[in-house]
Amino acid sequence: MKLLHISGPWPLCTNTFLIITQAGHGIAVDPAADAARYLDPLKEAGATLTHIFLTHGHYDHVGTVAALKQQTGAKVMMDPADAQGSQMFPLTRDIIDEAWPENGTVTVDELTFRVWHTPGHSQGSVCLACDGCLFSGDTLFASSCGRVDLPGGSPQQMRTSLSLVANLPLPDETKVLPGHESFSTLGQERRSNPYLLGEWY
Repeated sequence: MKLLHISGPWPLCTNTFLIITQAGHGIAVDPAADAARYLDPLKEAGATLTHIFLTHGHYDHVGTVAALKQQTGAKVMMDPADAQGSQMFPLTRDIIDEAWPENGTVTVDELTFRVWHTPGHSQGSVCLACDGCLFSGDTLFASSCGRVDLPGGSPQQMRTSLSLVANLPLPDETKVLPGHESFSTLGQERRSNPYLLGEWY
């Protein structure tokens, strides 16, 4: 797969991603930047956007979903728990085409995404693993984790989710691609992230 990192708008600067499969299909992960930032690389590659994957529904991760869906007809995959039509969770259920399978898999061309539900930052948070990468949204950050004091957050659920992440059947060299700030590896986080080690605030 071809993977592009696209930064969301300042000042939040969320990490968003565009994946292009060998068959020329595009997957936007947490699209928040201007729609052209996703569509232009796809056009250059002779590819089309077919899927939009959302790790959770907070406004700073979904800002371009409606525009991309309208322009391309791409399938939106998201946990309906985060589709509330509120300021914090702006998307509504009618924009979702398919919910995430319960700890299952989603296949797009040659790529298989493994899905783990990881509530704690929000009720609908998920982590997605594919081709040596873990798209961890706002569940796991480099040396940290997502906030639990926002609507839908839960310290107890986050503890459980981070324990699950620490023990995922993925190698240490798996790249951790979070929703904010710097990238890491799963091994680095297993060794040094205080929240994966159970050292909670």
